[in-house]
Amino acid sequence: MYNHNILRARIKYLCDLKKIALRKLLSDLGYNVNMLTQVTGERGISSVALCAIADYLDCSLDYLTGRCDNPNQHKL
Repeated sequence: MYNHNILRARIKYLCDLKKIALRKLLSDLGYNVNMLTQVTGERGISSVALCAIADYLDCSLDYLTGRCDNPNQHKL
């Protein structure tokens, strides 16, 4: 299981670092702007959405979910 707070913080951090608005990221991936509110809800976020976000931000899933601190670790 991943930490919801870490996931949200890392997505926001990478968007800021890459100068990408969060709304643009979600729009480009075809997601509703409210999709990230699901991250902290009981429903969570789908693995498909997580993979798409990681690919878009060019980082590993392990980094996004807080399993490592290196965004390139375990990246394919």
